[in-house]
Amino acid sequence: RRQSAISNNNSVSLAIIQLRDKANGIYKMKIQSTALFALALAASTNAFAPVAKGSSSSALSALAGGLDLPDIEAELKYKPGQADTAFAKRFGHLVGAEVKTVGDAFADFTKELGFSVNALYKNMVTDIVGTTHLIVVNARFQQDAVWSLGMLTALDLLLKNYPEPEVGEKIVTSLFKSVGLDEAKIRAEAKSIEEWAAGKTKEDVEKALSGEDPSSPLGAIVAGIKEDEFWMYSRYFGIGMVKVMDLVGIEMDKDEVYPIMEDWMKGKLGKSHLSACNDSDLYFKIKGKLDMMETMMKEIEIREKKRMAERLEAKAEAALNAAEREEKMKQEIAAEEQEKRERVEAE
Repeated sequence: RRQSAISNNNSVSLAIIQLRDKANGIYKMKIQSTALFALALAASTNAFAPVAKGSSSSALSALAGGLDLPDIEAELKYKPGQADTAFAKRFGHLVGAEVKTVGDAFADFTKELGFSVNALYKNMVTDIVGTTHLIVVNARFQQDAVWSLGMLTALDLLLKNYPEPEVGEKIVTSLFKSVGLDEAKIRAEAKSIEEWAAGKTKEDVEKALSGEDPSSPLGAIVAGIKEDEFWMYSRYFGIGMVKVMDLVGIEMDKDEVYPIMEDWMKGKLGKSHLSACNDSDLYFKIKGKLDMMETMMKEIEIREKKRMAERLEAKAEAALNAAEREEKMKQEIAAEEQEKRERVEAE
């Protein structure tokens, strides 16, 4: 019996010890969780109120029960443009540079234009100004002839049916000035690609894209793209590639262009093709809508001209009938007068 009692006491003591250790473990975990929460809170409040150095670290260290926490304050001492990376070394000098806002760019555009944009084109023009400005102010942006060709192609597509052609031309000029681009340079670059592509084939273009023709305008652009790990794709470059396809006789259909764009961007240039293919699809979608709108406008114009011709014909016919009636009336009056004179002479 005594041995049984001792065994029972030992079991109870062991159970008490296990429960105590478990409680201590839970308590320590709670303390560590509290310490982490307090550390996060301290980091957030430090942004608004000064805290004495070392006080938070020592307090949290004591709270954590000897928990080995990294020096978060040291990790947060980040300075823009001073990271030990290739990107920071290349573009770090631009830290703090003033960048014009989209609102400022549109204000400059409006001031330069001097006209109110047609209501049907207002949203589209606003989007073009904002999108182009955000592309140009990006540190990675590099203007090239393909981009310039795409820029002019997009503007020609969107503004070719503007009601007042001279205002449409002014919109283009004002856009370039508002975003800090040289219109003459853009047109010259686009012309160089068009002249080079004239008479070329798809195979000739692919040779240039593969680097086999570095002396060509396209070959020089490709060499720069492949050497630049931070080269930035933008929508107008993709549209420029679509225009090059058009110049060399590739059928302008989105299903035909998509695989070629994928091969040129991914296979030849070694860059992602997703954005370029999406932009080519968007280009053909917008082009289809604008072509449909142009067809409808021409049909309306033809109907209006037909109605105007019918109205003019009706007016001419009415005028001719009126002239005939007047002439007939004159003849009747002359006949009556002649009859009166003959009657008088007879009497």
